[in-house]
Amino acid sequence: MRWIRNGVRLGLAAACLGMLAAGAPAVAQGPISFICSAQEDYCQALVNAYEKSSGAKVAMVRKSTGEAFAQIKAEAASPKTDLWWGGTGDPHLQAALEGITEPYKSPELPKLHDWAQKQAERSQFRTVGVYAGALGIVYNPDQLKKTGAKEIKCWADLLDPKLKDEVQVADPNSSGTAYTMLATLVQIMGEDKGFDYMKALHKNISQYTKSGGAPVKAAALGEATAGIVFMSDALIMILQKAPVKSVAPCEGTGFEVGSMSLVKGARNMEAAKKFYDWLLAPQAQAIGIQVKSYQVPANKAVSLPAEIAPLVDAKMIDYDFAKYGAPAERTRLLARWDREVKSAPK
Repeated sequence: MRWIRNGVRLGLAAACLGMLAAGAPAVAQGPISFICSAQEDYCQALVNAYEKSSGAKVAMVRKSTGEAFAQIKAEAASPKTDLWWGGTGDPHLQAALEGITEPYKSPELPKLHDWAQKQAERSQFRTVGVYAGALGIVYNPDQLKKTGAKEIKCWADLLDPKLKDEVQVADPNSSGTAYTMLATLVQIMGEDKGFDYMKALHKNISQYTKSGGAPVKAAALGEATAGIVFMSDALIMILQKAPVKSVAPCEGTGFEVGSMSLVKGARNMEAAKKFYDWLLAPQAQAIGIQVKSYQVPANKAVSLPAEIAPLVDAKMIDYDFAKYGAPAERTRLLARWDREVKSAPK
């Protein structure tokens, strides 16, 4: 993922100064209804900074990508949400294809990395990339020794019978992280072999969590030996001295392009567009790193701290976002996962 480094020029300090220099608060806007699918502290930091800089009011609720998509779809006839930010890009692409999000070309768009702009292009500008991160495996070395399993380096290592009931991953119906895993394994192994792998892995799963980040915390607490997560989530815990390690699987791995979408028919569309533009600008893009959320920012003007280097160097597959973000393909794969994996005996 070294390609992400291209175009990075300005330092984080400069981006932070840009936040302070954003100007005096504007005239207060109507309240913006905001669903955020990132970590709670990241979401709240975005809200606090925007309210301070703009004078606008933002009503934020934190939901996983699956929950957010379900809510926006259910409310399509009478939207109660203006803006959806964060979480894996596949549900955002699905929302775009179903026509429940609003096309918009932000003036900030040309300032973003190519992968963020491509996310906008493939959705007919109904969504845009806001950050990127690699999928990986987190594990607790002390717990691993207790099981007698070998060091985890590859997807195949998670199938060790010694790890029975020792692995956690989220449910792909509610978690963008887990759907990225599903689509990644299908692309690496082929669909039938990918499902064979997930059925074998099912025997070692102790719990399918609701949130994609939960397995990191479980491994850190010793409640699980290993988990499948985004490496940026694992890095947060590692830098807090949690007793875990993370690896990018040796066979290759997928990655997320966290995305943002305006909801079609939003009650506060103009206010939401201003918020959208601000969320793509360097001052907002730098906030993720400030709150130790270590995805790679979409705006080229935000520099990458050294801590992000392991994420950038992961062996990435050529992830087909268009195919696996399509509603029919996503629905089909999730139905097959429910039928063949989740309900399988252990």
